[in-house]
Formats: sequence, structure tokens, C-alpha cells
Amino acid sequence: MSKFWSPFVKDLVPYVPGEQPKMTRLVKLNTNENPYPPSPKALAAIQAELNDLLRLYPDPNSDRLKQAVASYYGIQTNQVFVGNGSDEVLGHAFLGLFQQAEPLLFPDITYSFYPVYCGLYGIRFETLALDEQFQIQVEDFKRPNGGIIFPNPNAPTGRLLPLEAIERLLQFNTESVVVVDEAYIDFGGQTAIALVDRYPNLLVIQTLSKSRSLAGLRVGFAVGNPDLIEALERVKNSFNSYPLDRLAIVGAAAAFEDREHFEQTRQAVIQSRELLTAELQARGFEVLPSAANFIFARHPQQDAAQIAAKLREQGVIVRHFKTARIEQFLRITVGTPEQNQALLDAL
Repeated sequence: MSKFWSPFVKDLVPYVPGEQPKMTRLVKLNTNENPYPPSPKALAAIQAELNDLLRLYPDPNSDRLKQAVASYYGIQTNQVFVGNGSDEVLGHAFLGLFQQAEPLLFPDITYSFYPVYCGLYGIRFETLALDEQFQIQVEDFKRPNGGIIFPNPNAPTGRLLPLEAIERLLQFNTESVVVVDEAYIDFGGQTAIALVDRYPNLLVIQTLSKSRSLAGLRVGFAVGNPDLIEALERVKNSFNSYPLDRLAIVGAAAAFEDREHFEQTRQAVIQSRELLTAELQARGFEVLPSAANFIFARHPQQDAAQIAAKLREQGVIVRHFKTARIEQFLRITVGTPEQNQALLDAL
């Protein structure tokens, strides 16, 4: 602590990201990165942009990328907001939409950045418990609130909320914003973007870090009613007018345009997830149903922290959360077949 800090800084509890180890020869299954390379078209677009124009600022509106997103989902460009990773987009949503009189609502087991943003922006919140099967019960959200947010599939559980359940939640919650955080939706769910034209209070946030293998490029986006998008734009332009650089804009746009590569790698992850789930169950693990690029598993006779430590000794890293209700679970990223086999061999 320093005397030069602003007073609120000492009370912040920052988000702790998954470990990015410096060691080599590791099977890294702890941060839900895609095991397959990005689209060759995205890489070519980035390479072509490495030229003299880097001396100039990028397009502050990222119009090329907004058009690519709009074309992919069949929406208008004024329904799209883009930012430096979905975490930045989420941060702008918290600041621009959730500073309300009533508390923000989100699940008790969810993305751990949500309470961090609440602490940063002074937002009151309440958590609602998942049921015994770690599922969101939408009826629990039928109460006064200053907004609702949840990941779908949920993180770190991987459980999917069907689109009809999301629409039911929207139907009884019309006076505040509902944010659906769809970082993993492409691995097994139906996006709520299909509902944005019918529900002006719905904002859907996605990332290119997972299903499009561009975690290193840092690109996220939101889709919603133009009024919600304008709020995000006003926050962005009061914070950083140029959040996406030239390489990110062209690479992300090309990734959206390469549908064939996206579908091939997405299906490969889904297939590997089902095979890995079966193999873990055969070894006595309980595995929650997952619609993400990771699985959430526990062993009834073995301590999760000890399993994680022993796996690390054998060069395999998985994620263990020291959190109530899930301290005996491991979150395991789905890797290539070779990486998954290395995990199974280590177990």
C-alpha cells in the first residue's frame, strides 16, 4: 500500500487470471485457449497489414470488423460494439448499464470478474445460488434488480441455459438490462443474438479468444439494441477511442469471414470434449454436462487440489478453484487428442 494511491484502490480485489507458465514442454489445459491455430485467412490479413500504415491510428469505430460481425449474424452495424477483448466490453457494460439503484444479480458460481467489476465501479450486487446440479434457475431472478448478467454456457461449470429459458427470463424482466456473456456459446449452444430484435434490454457479449483461436489478439464484441450500444460507445470514447489496433481489426474480420475453418475447429473441439468426458467417467470422475471448450469434473475419492498438483508434476496444468461448493472440481480445457491423451496418461 502506498500513500500515493487513490483511497478506493486499497479495497480492490483484482481478478486473478489463469496461470501463463514460462516453462516449456507443458500440456496447458488451464485457460480455455483453443488448441487449434487461427484461420489462415486471419493470419494472412494480419501479415498484409504489417506495413507503413502502422504509423497511423486505426479506425476508431472499427467499421470493417463491425460489418463482418453484422454480416455473420444478419444484423445492423449499429447493433454491434467492439472492444479490446470481451473483458473490456464487459467492463464498459458494467459502468454504462449497471450503476442502478437496485442491486445487480448474477449466479453464485460464475465468472469471477463480475464481482471485481462491481468493486471497481461501486456497484451493489447479489448472488443467486445455482441448484444442486449447478444449473441456473431463471425463476430465481424474478425480483427487483438493477440488471442481470450470467455466462452461457456458465463458467466454470460449462452448463448451458437453453434459449427458451433465456427468453422466459427476458419476458419477466423488462425494466433492466440482461447481459448474456457468451464466451463459449459456439461449442454447444444457440446464441441469444437471435433475441436482440425482440428485447431492447438484451445485450449479448462474445469473444474471438475461444472458438476463433485469437486469444492473443484481444477482440470482443457486444450485440444489442442501438440504445445499449450507444451507451457502450459513450463509455469507450471517454476512456480509449482506439481500443482495437489495425492488426486486430483486419484479423478478426477475416476470422469471421472464414466460416469453413471456424466450423472445422469447432467440431474438432466438440468431438474431443465428448471423448474426454467418456474417458474421465470411465476413470471414476463425475463430469458435469458441458457445452463449452472445457469440462468441470471431480473424483469422489481423490482431492482436487492434490490431483492438480500431481498432474503438474507430470507436466499437465489444469485449473483448480479454491471456492465454496466447487473446491473439489477441476476445470479442464479440451485440448488436441494428443494433449487429452497426455492428461489421461498422467491421471
